[in-house]
Amino acid sequence: MSNSALISYTKLSPNHSGKRTKKIDTITIHCMAGQLSVESCGALFAQSSRQASSNYGIGNDGRIALYVDEGNRSWCTSSNANDQRAVTIEVASDATHPYAVNSKAYDALLDLVTDICKRNGIKKLVWSTNKNDRMNHLNSCNMTVHRDYAAKACPGDWLYNRHGEIASEVNRRLGSGSSTPSTGETTGGTADIKIGDVVEFTGTKHYVSSTAKTASSCKPGKAKVTALAKGKAHPYHLIAVSGGGSTVYGWTDAADIKTSAAATATSYLVKVTTDVLNIRKGPGTNYGTNGAIRNKGTYTIVAESDGPGASKWGKLKSGAGWISLDYAKKV
Repeated sequence: MSNSALISYTKLSPNHSGKRTKKIDTITIHCMAGQLSVESCGALFAQSSRQASSNYGIGNDGRIALYVDEGNRSWCTSSNANDQRAVTIEVASDATHPYAVNSKAYDALLDLVTDICKRNGIKKLVWSTNKNDRMNHLNSCNMTVHRDYAAKACPGDWLYNRHGEIASEVNRRLGSGSSTPSTGETTGGTADIKIGDVVEFTGTKHYVSSTAKTASSCKPGKAKVTALAKGKAHPYHLIAVSGGGSTVYGWTDAADIKTSAAATATSYLVKVTTDVLNIRKGPGTNYGTNGAIRNKGTYTIVAESDGPGASKWGKLKSGAGWISLDYAKKV
């Protein structure tokens, strides 16, 4: 069984059970609860007294490390049954709730998960917000989380709430489409609103689950759809977009959502044609800036969207944000 060719650092841990007893068919993503480098995480797992490890680690700079050969069972998820079949990945994150992951680490995670799936014949990733589906691999669910097996926050709400988005993007790269399982609170697509869409949230309440009775207050504004729960009382899980005015972080009512220009997946290279091109946090001049391009360089665009201030906006593969395609030329 091969390891990923994406690794740039190896520090093999003594903490593993040797060869797996199950075929790899599952992905389990963890958070490091610290913005660690691959070296720092590897040093922790190298301690036999720690009794913990993962197959891979992704540092805060986006580099990927190997800690336990993919063919071996790591000690990562507090479940022998899970780790015999799952490739486990630790990702550098903030040390406090919601344990956010930076764009370099997140982009590397998408690349690594896609590579693991391709090499192990996983044709489609399926995520469910139903714990029973995850723990028992029901309805084709093949993404699991540490919090299901132990009293832990791992992988943190930031990553947990993006598992549907991760599945959708990896499946797009695999050419397998939606990640929707058949029952439970599932993440997948609908005719109008999909995971990853940026919408206008017009409400003032959000909920901790799609069936919760009690709401908390929040502000309206731009938000990103991170999960769907068809048929539930509050079917859309939203996370506020930086600079969009909202403070939403939870499940919301369908009546409180207006669709804005959703991004269309694509992939191509462009060369910037202006001396200074602002990078925006979203597709429009109504979003704040996140730096600027000053070298007239060549960049990869992975999504397009309409938005104010440009005829078309392009999302940078690096995750830095969006640029006006009026000042870039396809190459």
